[in-house]
Amino acid sequence: MAAVCALAAVPAVGVPASAATYGTPTITLSAAYLSGAVGATGDPTVTVTVAQSGADASALTVAATATTRSTVAQTGDVTVTGTAGTRTLAVAARGVGYADLTIKVTGLGGKTASRTLHYAASPAVQYSADSRYLTGSSDASAAVDVGGGYIVVADDESNVLRLYDRNASGAPVRTWDFSSALGVSKEIDIEGAARVGNTIYWTGSLGNGKDGSLKPDRTTVFTTTVSGSGAASQLTLGGKYKGLRDDLITWDKTNGNRFGFAAGAASGQVPKQIDGFNVEGLEFAPGSTTTAYVAFRAPLVPPENGGRALLVPVTNYNQLPGGSVHAAFGTPVTLDLGGLSVRDIRKNAADQYLIVAGSWAADDNTDPYALYSWTGVATDAPVKLRDLPTADAGAWEAVVDVPDLTVPGARAQLITDDGAADLYGDGVAAKDLTHPEWKKSRSTWFTVN
Repeated sequence: MAAVCALAAVPAVGVPASAATYGTPTITLSAAYLSGAVGATGDPTVTVTVAQSGADASALTVAATATTRSTVAQTGDVTVTGTAGTRTLAVAARGVGYADLTIKVTGLGGKTASRTLHYAASPAVQYSADSRYLTGSSDASAAVDVGGGYIVVADDESNVLRLYDRNASGAPVRTWDFSSALGVSKEIDIEGAARVGNTIYWTGSLGNGKDGSLKPDRTTVFTTTVSGSGAASQLTLGGKYKGLRDDLITWDKTNGNRFGFAAGAASGQVPKQIDGFNVEGLEFAPGSTTTAYVAFRAPLVPPENGGRALLVPVTNYNQLPGGSVHAAFGTPVTLDLGGLSVRDIRKNAADQYLIVAGSWAADDNTDPYALYSWTGVATDAPVKLRDLPTADAGAWEAVVDVPDLTVPGARAQLITDDGAADLYGDGVAAKDLTHPEWKKSRSTWFTVN
């Protein structure tokens, strides 16, 4: 028996005594899909977690070892930082398109493991140093500052509200979908938002579908209550109201069909036409927490080239969500925005307004956009601050907040809706991409004075 035990203690020929003490390393990626942009600053990253039994994580190395398309990203374009069990991986896009990157961890004893990162790169844009990308959705339509460097962004293709770090590219840190509680099964087509205190008011477009079909869920107006701030922000659902579209139509009929709301909203009528019916902005009047301007993308007034943008004051807007009252209306306001209509409107505590102006039409990437300031007073004319770039993909849809416009060099952050954009050169609209990590909207900081 003693001889047998001695024989068992002899190691196998050719196998180092230390090799058996190291297991096969493990590697996981926080996301298997990643999007970047050529020339971008601070693109989204992926967290890589590695380990190996019998070895300290700091002894492991992580690197990209292969690419399926070197014109998009080469192995040398992949940077991995950190030395512990959690690393950060970034990719510098070389060109537009898709590439599968092999990410390998090498451990002690020469043992390895690999994962595939599916990478997509969009084109370079103007103002790239001032641009960030909000991933998880490509259809940003309204945004509200919740403090601490974070914003809540709405989507006009779903009812999901997303909380983002406004200064960084990447995925939302929290999401909310109140569809069930609101009693809706289709998209609300959220297009406008305004904050008063801890209450955020959200509005659907109130319009028809793009084929002219009636869309009852788009008549939804609702509120959320903000608690906390920054990354810890939380939203809880407040009240809802679904009668504003009908109230507007009835009010316009009573006043001689001045704006043609009934005709523009009729079944079969496309909302995005010069005499259509489509709401895209919401903001409260100067000094008021009760009267809100409902801002229209269509119609223009009159409905012809060179027409003026339309705002309709709802004098009891604060009472609509959760209440049983119908909307009451003030004197309508028309603004000369150079033949453009309102795509978003936002004010600050000093009642300084910014208006994102764009076409009533659906050809967002060819028509002009401009940024205007306004006092909020009906008799005061808006002032054009600057044209907005149109060479890049995406429609300018939201302004997050308004800086003090009297300060030289003041900057405002605007966000695009990239849902219709072919971001990666494959003919697929961003809203139709199969992976949310590849969907994105772009935010850009602009100097506004």
